[in-house]
Amino acid sequence: MPEPLLGLVLAAGAGTRMGRPKALCVTPAGVPWLWRAHDALLGGGCARVRVVLGAAADEARALVPPGAEVVVASEWAAGLGASLAAGLAGSPGDVAVVVTLVDLPDLDDRAVARVTAARVGPRDLRRAVFGGAPGHPVLIGRDHWAPLRDHLHGDAGARGYLLAHPPVDVDCTDLPGGRDRDTPD
Repeated sequence: MPEPLLGLVLAAGAGTRMGRPKALCVTPAGVPWLWRAHDALLGGGCARVRVVLGAAADEARALVPPGAEVVVASEWAAGLGASLAAGLAGSPGDVAVVVTLVDLPDLDDRAVARVTAARVGPRDLRRAVFGGAPGHPVLIGRDHWAPLRDHLHGDAGARGYLLAHPPVDVDCTDLPGGRDRDTPD
């Protein structure tokens, strides 16, 4: 039986370059980016999904798919690190978390499935790589959660921790999803 994996969508930022919180964005077809991320995580092997909201949380909550857990990062304005810390809190039965960002609307379940394909244990660290550049999703085994939280600050997220503890890179170059959307164009 596969180990339980928590999917985590980080969607708390104000989206200043976008002109609005990215948690409120939708595809040209009208599909909320939150749904795209949620479905990619579930379809790629996560047992459940937690969405971290912050800016415009009340408005964004209406765009969260049914069944997804919502956490509001009270310190969201401090940056991505605070959002990731809020998302990692309180998951006693999960062996690992699979993290993605809301601003990757082209990401689909194939990249998530590729990152989660091998048996997952609490010591695992894996990340998708697109054309040699690190991206999302990132799989973080439970044994890394506490030390990772100690490194979280500002807008760097897990970057510093992953530099000190290199993950296994999973090539996803042939898949969509490697480009984040920071501006309305």
